[in-house]
Amino acid sequence: MASQDAGVDVHRVVVGGRPLTVPEVVAVARHDARVEIDATAAASMVVARAAVDELVASDRAIYGVSTGFGALATTRIGKASRDALQHALVRSHAAGTGPEVEREVVRALMLLRLQTFTTGHTGVRSEVADRYMAMLNLGLTPVVHEYGSLGCSGDLAPLAHCALAAMGEGEVRTSDGDVVPSREALAAHGLEPLRLVAKEGLALVNGTDGMLGMLALAVHDLGALFTAADVAAAMSVEALLGTDRVFAPELQGVRPHPGQVASAQNLHRLLAGSEIMESHRGEDCSVVQDAYSLRCAPQVAGAARGTLQHAADVAAIELGSAIDNPVVLRDGRVESNGNFHGAPIGYVLDFLAIAAADMASISERRTDRLLDPSRSHGLPAFLAGSPGIDSGMMIAQYAQAAMVSELKRLANPASVDSIPSSAMQEDHVSMGWSAGRKLRRAVDALQRVIGIEILAAARGLELRAPLGPGPGSTAVVTLLRQGIAGVGPDRWLAPELEQAAELVRRGDVVRAAESAVGPLQ
Repeated sequence: MASQDAGVDVHRVVVGGRPLTVPEVVAVARHDARVEIDATAAASMVVARAAVDELVASDRAIYGVSTGFGALATTRIGKASRDALQHALVRSHAAGTGPEVEREVVRALMLLRLQTFTTGHTGVRSEVADRYMAMLNLGLTPVVHEYGSLGCSGDLAPLAHCALAAMGEGEVRTSDGDVVPSREALAAHGLEPLRLVAKEGLALVNGTDGMLGMLALAVHDLGALFTAADVAAAMSVEALLGTDRVFAPELQGVRPHPGQVASAQNLHRLLAGSEIMESHRGEDCSVVQDAYSLRCAPQVAGAARGTLQHAADVAAIELGSAIDNPVVLRDGRVESNGNFHGAPIGYVLDFLAIAAADMASISERRTDRLLDPSRSHGLPAFLAGSPGIDSGMMIAQYAQAAMVSELKRLANPASVDSIPSSAMQEDHVSMGWSAGRKLRRAVDALQRVIGIEILAAARGLELRAPLGPGPGSTAVVTLLRQGIAGVGPDRWLAPELEQAAELVRRGDVVRAAESAVGPLQ
């Protein structure tokens, strides 16, 4: 799980004709890869639009085309007002409030909406798809707000803010990070405000792209983060004079969950060749069994990995889906449906928050053990240079514990908290957007918790000198010491905690370990 970007062109992503992948979403959202539309997809959009135009010219009642929206679906709209209906929809639905959503989330959202356009199931003109492609490639990111989506009919308010910007209304952030009126930003690049025609406003706002974008980013980040957690666990097992016998393949094979087996293999590889481990293998070792936080590390990590695999499977299906209501079928029919409901995504976003909380919890328990002289097998209290005068990493563990407590609150599922809206027409909603928002905070906290464990374990390993750790742990300690000092008099710790979290987030910790022991899973 350490690397998910192999084989992905981080400079160019083609949408249409096939499902997108998680690494491609990350490439566009986070690394500004250029977006192109597949030629065959452009042709399918023309066919779908022709089907919509034929129905628009008729007197048939079509949701969102010749009727109002939500509870107003029974209100008929005359032909002369149907284009105006689409603009009114976008303006009224762009009702988000609260803090601004991160740039990478908005870019992921726009990319995924563009992908749905290119399926030929929405009936939008190619001009609409071209506008989203242009805004992504120009780095024009609509200002979207934290609150406003119930996850059904999809992420209405966030998507509406993006559509509003395409229409030359609302605000965008430029590639330089400045907030400017959308009309000005478009004009600066020679673009006129987008004028919508029948059904297009509905197609622009009716999707699960915000929650799916956050799921794709989380799947990517947690895949790497769970490998970093194995590195941290191995370093703690070494520093606490634990045993590696419990990670043996024959023991893991008795309960062969794939994620558990992979985690145990990582631990076994990372602990190989450690002088510290060899020092207490003899019959004189009085420790019969290690604490659960050491002994059960692959069982917990394996369960987290299994949850992540399920989430990745759901993401893969969603990345190949067309979310809109109504949809244009290949035979030209335009039919209402409920595919906009975010339950499949909301559930796994919540599942991942639970996994993240538990991975942080077991990491904090190992850190606490490292700092406690009654349980650390000879390490100084709080890993301080001069305990009593120095407090060492005492308060770093407090920060870790505070984040673990927060993670437990974030693990409370959003997807069970449906709240009705639109005069009871939308009487059961997914809250998937909210699940995604809290998962992003959970991922950030888990990165920091693991960073603190690695800092503590590195101190513990150095305090076992002259015995040396295994090659993997040695490489990680060397990485840390390039910018973070080891045991010594107390100093300002906050910058060191931030630096450790950044090394985890960037993948530097895993790469350092892999440079010594080979690829990790």
